[in-house]
This record gives sequence, C-alpha cells and structure tokens, in this order.
Amino acid sequence: MGHGVAVVGAGYAGMAAAVSLAARGVRVSVFESGPVPGGRARRILSQGHELDNGQHILVGAYTALSDVMRKVGVPADALLRLPLEIRYAKNFALRARWLPAPLGLLAGLLAARGVPFSDRTGALRFMRTMRNARYRAEPDVSVEHLLRTHRQDGAIGHYLWRPLCVSALNTPAELASANVFLAVLRDTLAGGRDAADLLLPRVDLSRLFPEPAAEFLRARGGELRCGTTVKDLGSLRTQYKHVIVAVGPHQLKTVLPEVTPEYTYQPIYTCYLQYPETARLEFPMLGMGDGLVQWVFDRGALLGEKGRLACVISAQGDHQQMTQDEVAETCERELRSAFPQLPAPLWSRVIAEKRATISCTPGLPRPKVRTPITGVFLAGDYTDPEYPPTLEAAVRSGVRAADEVMSSSAE
Repeated sequence: MGHGVAVVGAGYAGMAAAVSLAARGVRVSVFESGPVPGGRARRILSQGHELDNGQHILVGAYTALSDVMRKVGVPADALLRLPLEIRYAKNFALRARWLPAPLGLLAGLLAARGVPFSDRTGALRFMRTMRNARYRAEPDVSVEHLLRTHRQDGAIGHYLWRPLCVSALNTPAELASANVFLAVLRDTLAGGRDAADLLLPRVDLSRLFPEPAAEFLRARGGELRCGTTVKDLGSLRTQYKHVIVAVGPHQLKTVLPEVTPEYTYQPIYTCYLQYPETARLEFPMLGMGDGLVQWVFDRGALLGEKGRLACVISAQGDHQQMTQDEVAETCERELRSAFPQLPAPLWSRVIAEKRATISCTPGLPRPKVRTPITGVFLAGDYTDPEYPPTLEAAVRSGVRAADEVMSSSAE
C-alpha cells in the first residue's frame, strides 16, 4: 500500500476533493485525461477560439463552491453578483426587492410583469404550501405533476417554474424529480439573505476554479497530470493509500466496474454566435421562452468577449435530431426575431455535451461515497443524495469524499 491520495478526474468534484485534502496536509496526485481541468465544465479551443463547453449560472446558495473558490484564492470579481432578476427578451420580468428575505422575493413575485395577478398570488400560495410541507413531496413525483396539482402550470409555470427546473436539474419538468426541485427552491428562493443572488462567471470555467485549484495543489506538494488516462485502478492502488474516482458515471464501467449505476443522460447544447463588437444585450442573461433557445448570455458584458452571444439549450428535445448547422441557424433566427437590431453573425459554433448530466428523475438512486473496494471512494455531481447535478453538487461530493478519506485514515 502506497502513501497519499490519487484523484481520477480533474472536474469540479475531483479538484474540490484534492483541495480539501491538500489543505489538511495530504499529498494528492490528480489524473485527468483531457488537456485542461474542469471536466464537463471546462474551457475548450474550437477553431482558434477559446470557449466554454457550456454556460453555468451560479447562485448565492452555492456555499460549498464559494468556500473552495475562496480557499484557492479566486478573486471576488471572477463572478458578477446580481440580486435575483429573471428577465425575458419579451413579456416576463421578475426582480427581487431590497427587503429582508424572504420578503424581497415575495414582493418581486407580486410585482412580476407578464403573468396574470392570479398567477402571482398563486405562486405565493405555492411557496407557502411547500414551506409547510418542508419542501418535500411524498411520494416523489414529477415536477410537472407537482405544478399541475398546485395550479402552477399556467403562465407562471411557463416563465418561472419550468425554466428553473430545466436550468437547475437539466431535466424536462415532465421527467424531473419534484423533491430535487423543491430542495433547489428551499435553498434559493426560500433561502436566507443573498441565497437567490445570481452569480455569473466573468472568466472561463477552467479559470473559475479548477486551474486556481491546481496551483493551490502544486504549492502544497501535489500535482495535476493532464493528458493522463486511467483505465483501471490496479496500479494506482499499489502506489496510493486511497483513490477517489471523480469521473462521469458513464465512465465508471471502465475505471470502476464494481460500481455501475444505470442512468439515462440529458444533453446541454451551447451555440456561440459572434456578432460585430457593437452588438450587446440589455441584460447579461435573458430568457427566450418560446423556441429552441432557453437562455442567451452576453459574453461581452460578462467576459469582455464583445459581440459574442451564447445560446443555451438544456435537456432533451428536437434539437438532438438536428445537425449542428441547423441548430446554429435556428438559434440565429430566434435571436433575430427577439432582437431585430442584431446584424448577421460573423461565425457560429455549436458545442454539444450529449451526456452533460444524469436525468434527475423521481426516486433516483445515488451511489454511496464509499465503494465496495477498500480505500476507493466516489465523487461526482451524481452522488449527491439531495441536490441536482450542478457545480455545487460536484463540489459538495468532492468535499464529502475527502472527509471520508480522512475518516478512513483515522480508523
């Protein structure tokens, strides 16, 4: 048996585990098959352009992610913090008011534009009912069933609840777990002060945490080996006392066949459209509502990439049957309809993460951190017993795996 800890996978889960261990004096080696850290939230190079492989919205409730970012020295201005504001290109707008939580959100719901007053008051009753139920549905049902039961499937469902479900769970409302959705509502919209704030990245996803985490690791005697594929754990288990496997669940059969959860997966498509530098949106993130594109981000306002808009299409849908050119053409057409002042784009790129997350369905089993193999642990967004597969869930899982390693060492 060797010394130290090996981490397989340099995504947010793996790097959070490595940072948590390194901060406690443990020597850690991280093995990553790709050229940069970040896993399914990373920087890629596409035809000479540095792009993220997706867009991620963080919220104030992401305390575990905030903690590890602060620990590795990520500056506060790496994120643009905005009080909760959900704005669509047309019709709907909701903005939390400057009142103590949860009054700010409640006042914002009452003043929301684009939905009937009865929908707004109904949303307040829904939140109160869910609070009284401790944000649990027994038995677990689909989000769509939950919304229909509480008469939230009208305009407020179209502009608020279903988009929130797809954004957080990356699963359509008719398939998504109500209990996971309610955990999101509990910790964000019904959370404490600043919990529902939007945190929009102002640097690419590898620079946001994984690369500073790698520097933190190296400064404490650890290492990150990119371009290194681990096909089995045999050699690592002879060199290291403990191994944390932090790869996607679809990769476990190769690395850890003893743990083979059966999941279905949901995609995330991101279409980048580069316009002349003068092109910009009225707000850094706008909802679209009625077509293929769900959200559009102004990368110029966020990252200084002037004129670059990123269209996000989360979860399954008709776009999976389209070519990438057809996806780009559809996104361009929808943007032109919403923003007639936009000129023709200079270029476009479509990035399709076909297994971006597991399908977050009712009663979904989650594997335990400790595996049947002594000294081998799991980390990954899919292991969180309560949260959807987000960056926060990934970081929480990494910290849990590190805690289990430390506990195992003390046994």
